[in-house]
Amino acid sequence: MKTGIIEHLGHRDVLLPGLIAEALRANDRAKVRLSVLQAAVRHAAAPDASRSPLTQECRTAGLDPVAMEELVASAVADTAGEVSAPGLAALGEAIWGDVEAMAQGVAAADPGAAEPAQARLLALREAHALGRTDSIAAGEVARLTGLPGETGDSLHRLIMDLHRALNRLAVAHAEEDVAGARVSGLTTGDRRLVEAFMRGLNATRGLKFDHPGLGTHAARSGEHLTIQNDIGETDAHVVVITVEPEAVSVTYTDVHLRRARFFTGLLSDVPLAWSGLDRKTAEGLADEGVFYLVTGRCESPDAAIREAVLEAIGANLVFLIDWNKARKVLRTAIPKEEAVRVLEWAARHRCGQRAFLELGGGELLAAAVQHAAPARIGFGERLDGVLGRDGAVDFLKSVLRICAETLKEGSSARLARDRIEAELMRHLERIEATLFAIVVRQAGLAREVAAEVAAALVAERSGVGFDHTALAAAARRREEKADRLALDARQKAARFEAAPAIQRLSDHVEEAVDELEQAAFIASLLPANVPSDILAPLSQLCAAAVRGAEAAASGAAAAAAVPAGQRIDAEDALASADLLADLEHIGDAEERTVTGRVLRGGADLTVALCALDLARALERATDRLAGYGHALRGHVLAELAL
Repeated sequence: MKTGIIEHLGHRDVLLPGLIAEALRANDRAKVRLSVLQAAVRHAAAPDASRSPLTQECRTAGLDPVAMEELVASAVADTAGEVSAPGLAALGEAIWGDVEAMAQGVAAADPGAAEPAQARLLALREAHALGRTDSIAAGEVARLTGLPGETGDSLHRLIMDLHRALNRLAVAHAEEDVAGARVSGLTTGDRRLVEAFMRGLNATRGLKFDHPGLGTHAARSGEHLTIQNDIGETDAHVVVITVEPEAVSVTYTDVHLRRARFFTGLLSDVPLAWSGLDRKTAEGLADEGVFYLVTGRCESPDAAIREAVLEAIGANLVFLIDWNKARKVLRTAIPKEEAVRVLEWAARHRCGQRAFLELGGGELLAAAVQHAAPARIGFGERLDGVLGRDGAVDFLKSVLRICAETLKEGSSARLARDRIEAELMRHLERIEATLFAIVVRQAGLAREVAAEVAAALVAERSGVGFDHTALAAAARRREEKADRLALDARQKAARFEAAPAIQRLSDHVEEAVDELEQAAFIASLLPANVPSDILAPLSQLCAAAVRGAEAAASGAAAAAAVPAGQRIDAEDALASADLLADLEHIGDAEERTVTGRVLRGGADLTVALCALDLARALERATDRLAGYGHALRGHVLAELAL
């Protein structure tokens, strides 16, 4: 050992990184051994209950997992709550030894800071029976592993305080900087591994903006390289990566179960085999002391694969910062499962949530609504109730993207707000597109009814005949469906203050469907002896109604695209309006032909009445469609004038 010589020469500092690294390894062992102690107490209290294996945690900390599992499995409790297990004394002694090693690591770099910790360690050891025998009271374990109030102390609190001190010392006494990580004791191969992790971390680090965090330090200790990153400020929010000769292990703890699942989901394409999420408890932490632990492991002889795993882990850490805060803001606008979807999208598209929160978060959304659509979206109203679930999700994705782009480009917050308001207006304009889609569906129903009447007349002229009852029933079903569509259009138009012309278009088509349903009813009553010179103009009338319904549908589809600035769509919509006016004239002429033929006499009274009523119903349908064409023309010209 050269320690004595180095100290004698006055270069003791050169030993500090190694001492601190070993103390950090002792911290890992102490935490796992405390978990084993807690697991033994739980097993003794409920031997038949299922328990999570500690194999991976023990392996990562350099402990024998078989021995630890055997200790837990052998634990029993008596009626007084005393827990016994072979090896419990040795486990307790090892825990005290680990904490002593941590305190010595602190003392090596900062003796003044270590003295209070060593005094606390001595007091705790004298006050507790841990390590003296193979028995311990369950209540004593709870006191050792809990986090009492500010005036109390526990072994768990001492370990946490020493760990914080060691982390500070590790940064202060690191031997060198590797791609932004403070490192000590690295081999040549370790440098490549740290560089791979930092390559991923640095690729996305900027997305945290002004938020603290993502400081990294790495150290070699024995056969392991350990990389630790301080993701955030929560005590239980930790990621530790251990690199062995042919394996990479990541241990992640979090007080938020959803965020832990989110993290593993982000790495779903990375060759990591994940353990189940273990639920842990510790007094003094958020959410009633509950936190969750998950480990992932990649075993591969291929160095490129191991480096890719490290890079992927590093690249995704930034998306954990303020994740739960962003989720809470988003779920005021959309369902909570959709909020997670938006955050997943933001991570995968490398924009994240930090820029959104930095620019105001919920206040940013509220301001966009207030400025862009105060009359359309009420106070406290969720966006998915206005834009629909998919529309709201799409809008919020755009918001997170715009925020990230704005801050990365160094643009003003005012520009971000303007872009978000414009994006909201575009989504609200899509509501008018939705109304046009309803009109298209209404026109489609009108065409179906007119086409069925036309087919019935053709069948009658050919002598084949048709099912009179089925014709009337089918038309009635379509008319009822058209009524429901019209009601839906009215409700949406009123709710979103859509252009009145669009509502008028829907009303005109609804009236046309009503007339066509009446025509189908009358056609179902036609006798079998209708002269062909009456059927012919009736068929022409039906053909005009069919073409009119088709023109109404194509005109609505074209008009929906006019706000996007497509001139060809405006021209198509106006052409549809012109055609509807021409078809009305054709309808008028054919209706007069039928009327003239009936009034000249010679037809059966029933035939005459049916023919007249059918012609008038069809002619009124073409009139309603012509009115639709007039309203369509007015709407398109108004859009073009904007």
